[in-house]
Amino acid sequence: MQQPTAPAQSVLWATLFERVSDSNLSLQGRIRQTLVSAILSGHLPPGSSVPSSRLLSDSLGVARNTVVFAYQQLVSEGYLVSRERSGHVVANDVLQGRVAAVSEPATGQMAQPRASWDQRLSFHPSTQRNIVKPADWQTLPFPFVYAQFDASQFPTAEWRECCTKALSVLDIRSWAPDLITHDDSVLIEEIRTQVLPRRGVWAEKEEIVITVGAQHALYLLGDMLIQSHTVVGMEDPGYPDARNTFAHRTAHLLPLPIDRDGLCITPQLLDCDYLFVTPSHQCPTTVTLPLARREALLAMAEEADSIIIEDDYETENRYDNTPTPALKSLDKNGRVIYVGSLSKSFAPGLRIGYIVAPKELIHELRALRRLMLRHPSAYIQRAFALFISLGHHHALLRRLSVIYQERARVLTEELGKHLPEFELIPLSGGSSCWVKAPEGVNTQELADLAVKQGVCIEPGHVFFHNALHDRNNYIRMGFSAIDSSRIGPGIERLSKVYREMRG
Repeated sequence: MQQPTAPAQSVLWATLFERVSDSNLSLQGRIRQTLVSAILSGHLPPGSSVPSSRLLSDSLGVARNTVVFAYQQLVSEGYLVSRERSGHVVANDVLQGRVAAVSEPATGQMAQPRASWDQRLSFHPSTQRNIVKPADWQTLPFPFVYAQFDASQFPTAEWRECCTKALSVLDIRSWAPDLITHDDSVLIEEIRTQVLPRRGVWAEKEEIVITVGAQHALYLLGDMLIQSHTVVGMEDPGYPDARNTFAHRTAHLLPLPIDRDGLCITPQLLDCDYLFVTPSHQCPTTVTLPLARREALLAMAEEADSIIIEDDYETENRYDNTPTPALKSLDKNGRVIYVGSLSKSFAPGLRIGYIVAPKELIHELRALRRLMLRHPSAYIQRAFALFISLGHHHALLRRLSVIYQERARVLTEELGKHLPEFELIPLSGGSSCWVKAPEGVNTQELADLAVKQGVCIEPGHVFFHNALHDRNNYIRMGFSAIDSSRIGPGIERLSKVYREMRG
């Protein structure tokens, strides 16, 4: 086959460089990535020549030394071979050990029936009612979404410092081996001595296990504790992912009413084997359970011999800087299992949570976790331990509390100004609010129309135990990912969509 001319090669390499390489890498890294992709995809077969360093540097508009250094690195890694007076060629054994592609059936050959999966699945989790966000919500100008990443508030320098420190020789020796059922001892100690005491909780190291986020914690507890006959009390409205996790294991989910003070203390509580509650910031209404109700809840759990699972999310995001102690802090008899998250307010993608419970339960949870994933990334655990110990985590939470308080104030004012017929539960903390639209308003329809105008809101019907028609007029509006300056224009645009829908 005739080789492309030099000008044609220049265009081809420049195009491949732009399409394949990651713009976040250095120029040298992007060149290596481009060549590796071309080699492993077969565009540069073994034994073929690669462009000269002069040609490639001219094609990409970079310094020749940058290309030379990239080639040297690829030689050391075995992708290229340097030949005197012949430049560089792709190593003959670079694809050795790879399985050859399976050929397509010959023309006319009878195709075998494909395996059917629908009847093989024990259940279909995709059919459960879940919180759904548009895949492109980050590109929308007005994202009123909950617990999502705000790039402008991410402590880049501080997190990079901790990640770099975690790559020291001594630290690598601590986290690189397989920990099997264990966790990073430094992170456990930071949670035990720095994080939990601020919630009024004291625990020994044997009473803490690290999870891949709070959701993983709930899944572990569901697997360990809930059987087909188990009765689980759930706040209504409440957290859909917890409801779906427990519903997979028992059909006996008991919806428990919520009012302006949180969970109502009713005789229904006595019928439950387990109670899932969010007392610090009730999901989704954000209200805080008063002390009297907390004490009554613990007394009823004692009377019924039941266990309480406390999801203490957004624990320290109170605007008055006086967080209410966790329900676990009042527990004297080991009846409260405490679930916390370190990454929800920081960066949800890091997925770091934990469970605090009696050591005999933690021991079994570690054994169960081993069957699932052995342990969360030990490197991330060590970096997070450093993030806490150096004071970055506490400083971030304090800064976010101030920012969220300002955003809450603006959101409250703008809703009152543009949508006065909407009812907002007063905010005392957290990064979202619970809004009730007028009777007859379908907020799912409103959300579908609003997203076309760049406004993303979360319909509230998914939080209710049953999707009843008279519960379709609620909205959860998050403000962790939207700047204060965008809230007013966003609510104004939402108001316009609402008027058009009603009018």
